[in-house]
Amino acid sequence: MMSISSKIVGYGHCVPQKVLTNDDLSKIVDTNDEWISTRTGIKSRHIANNETTSDLAANAAKMALINAGIDVSDIDLVVLATITPDYTTPSTALVMANKLGIREGVPAFDISAACSGFIYALTQADNAIRLGQASKALVIGAETLSNITDWTDRGTCVLFGDGAGAVVLEATDNPEETNVLATRIFADSKHIETLKTNGGVSTTKSSGFIQMDGKEVFKYAVNALANGAEKALEKAGLNANDVDWLLPHQANIRIIDGTAQKMGFDKAKVLTNIANHGNTSAASIPLTLSQKVNDGTVKKGDIVLLTSMGAGFTWGGAVLKI
Repeated sequence: MMSISSKIVGYGHCVPQKVLTNDDLSKIVDTNDEWISTRTGIKSRHIANNETTSDLAANAAKMALINAGIDVSDIDLVVLATITPDYTTPSTALVMANKLGIREGVPAFDISAACSGFIYALTQADNAIRLGQASKALVIGAETLSNITDWTDRGTCVLFGDGAGAVVLEATDNPEETNVLATRIFADSKHIETLKTNGGVSTTKSSGFIQMDGKEVFKYAVNALANGAEKALEKAGLNANDVDWLLPHQANIRIIDGTAQKMGFDKAKVLTNIANHGNTSAASIPLTLSQKVNDGTVKKGDIVLLTSMGAGFTWGGAVLKI
């Protein structure tokens, strides 16, 4: 029986034009560039100014389609990861699909797994292709976290930014072409109070703002990121020595460095864009990946190990061969 798998054939990304620097933030809350950059690695972030999550997602998806040389009419699945949807309903995937002109009948849905959202979405799209339920899929991570950020809370407002990243997946029956080598996703619901928003439709009838226990998040994050990466490598039948690049969720430079150290990766093999983008939640991995592929840092044939952890906690890993 013929075995079907996935290959990524296009990458895209989009960020808002507006840039908010650490110096800009120092005029809003009691903070400064040195305090932010030494603790987080962040120097600036992009902030939506009238752009919606679906706007950013659509622009990233258009770039990915052009990059793949695939017409929008060929897409037969859309999976979008976000915790900052345009509306409670319909899904942001549907709103974006309408903007792109996705044809009638194509399934489109959102996934809410916070910073792990893209790996969750990639897993679902890869599964659909392997089951023969789709042949060409758009997978997007997009956020406008500025809309759920408390700009009076210096402990959180310095961290977050807005943006989107996208990939196009295509079915293949050639094992040599397969480049989604493995995905693994996990969750542990005991931690829902550690990182969350303080609002929601059925609780406060509002979206609320991001709240977190920074020390607890840090303590859990390094272990979870390493675990997600190691489980994905194990599923792919590879080890850390086979990996060209580690791409962790862009949460905090200390967490990134701690994960790399725990897994034995040299800093030179770790992909980051946190300095200029901050934490963009579900967008952070596809945004970084698209940038690094398109600027030539990541080259064809490279093995890239993705890992992420998000509110709740959710976490996961994926192994790609570019």
